[in-house]
Amino acid sequence: MAEIRLTEHPILQFKRGRKISFTFNGKKLDGHEGETVAAALHAAGVTTYRRSPQLHRPRGFFCAIGKCSSCLMTVDGVPNVRICITPLREGMKVCSPKGKGQLPEDDPATIWTWPGQYVDKILETEVAIIGAGPAGLSAAVETTRMGAETVVFDENDGIGGQLIKQTHMFFGSKEQHAKVRGIDIVPLLLEQIDDSRAQIMLEATAIGLYADKTLGVVRRQELFGLRAQKIIMASGASENMLAFEHCDLPGVYGAGAVQTLMNVYGLIPGRRVLMVGAGNIGLIVSYQLLQAGVEVVEVIEAAPYIGGYHVHAAKIRRAGVPIHTCHTITKASGQEKVEGAVVAQVDSHWQPIPNTQRELAVDVICLAVGLSPTAELLFQAGCQSCYIPELGGHVAVHDENLETTVKGIYVAGDASGIEEASTAMLEGRLAGLCAAESLGKKAISERKEEILSQLKELRTGPFGEKARKGKEMMRQEACRYGL
Repeated sequence: MAEIRLTEHPILQFKRGRKISFTFNGKKLDGHEGETVAAALHAAGVTTYRRSPQLHRPRGFFCAIGKCSSCLMTVDGVPNVRICITPLREGMKVCSPKGKGQLPEDDPATIWTWPGQYVDKILETEVAIIGAGPAGLSAAVETTRMGAETVVFDENDGIGGQLIKQTHMFFGSKEQHAKVRGIDIVPLLLEQIDDSRAQIMLEATAIGLYADKTLGVVRRQELFGLRAQKIIMASGASENMLAFEHCDLPGVYGAGAVQTLMNVYGLIPGRRVLMVGAGNIGLIVSYQLLQAGVEVVEVIEAAPYIGGYHVHAAKIRRAGVPIHTCHTITKASGQEKVEGAVVAQVDSHWQPIPNTQRELAVDVICLAVGLSPTAELLFQAGCQSCYIPELGGHVAVHDENLETTVKGIYVAGDASGIEEASTAMLEGRLAGLCAAESLGKKAISERKEEILSQLKELRTGPFGEKARKGKEMMRQEACRYGL
């Protein structure tokens, strides 16, 4: 097997932990400390994690950020573990689930019980922030600056969210981190958080959010409650899937998965990639693939125009990568994993045009076809929702201060509507400012106006039109609910 671990990169340096051993379906494999189980399997050349229960088709991972169910495995006897966000540890036993799930017989001795520990108490804090990405960290900057006791928790084993994958330099003003790479923004935000008032919990997953602002949290096999006076949902977004023939083959990845493999773990996803989607994400990830020495065969886009910034498109065009608009993918080929793709032109109704199909020899199909807000916990808590396509789909109704219809619960970043990371950081600051202010903490009114002004600025121009329209629709929804 050809080496897929990167040893050289024009921007990144990969400091891998010590080599450790684990087993997958009884076979001994090696990985490194600091990797997830999924990353270690990928590095070992394992593409099939399990089989579909009825047709026994191969299944790999898709998103690599814990947002889908494609990587659920049994780890050390615990079923349904998301191995894409589970850190690899020495001696782990990873097994593929087999067949259909079955209910145990009516015999207590056969009933599986969770081997974790139930903590018989509820922790309390003034502000709880769900998610330690750009919005969540920015919110913590403001809440701790204003003196609010804050707990930030994230289901990953590191902070930063999508920022830790972004090697490109940001646009905008100095305060919006212009000319700073996303990977370098995380320590800048961390420096601004008052450690004396903040606690960051990693590998902590929120599994329930209730109207009394109590959270159910699982952390390293401990289940406990966390009650906060104010809650800020900064849980980010999930990758959209695209339906086409054999779209379930291993080797069909979301753009976030490709970024995770390359920019976090230093692993190339494959040798030849078809990029589906010419928005900013598709263009940026294409260039990052080129930086990692991976061939991008071409970029296709169903719309009649390139959706991302032309400066990003120009960089990959100068590298010789063709961008074809009015094109879509119709089929992935291969038996156990992706070995090729069929693309075709589409008409004005988004339908493939007969006799325009082309076959491409690729081993990775990367989908950059949009994101959807991760807001299910808000809906569970009783927050009213609405469907706004310009914001990515179903979102929680919120006012100008990012407070939802459940008083004391706020939303920020992609969870409030899909935009850029710069916007997410500003929304996080606004939500943190407003949440702390509602606790009676003294706020600087000019600060809020400054943030709102910067948000307005980011949403101006042709590239901000979509978000601007979506937020205007949100204001109308908020008025309907008296916000």
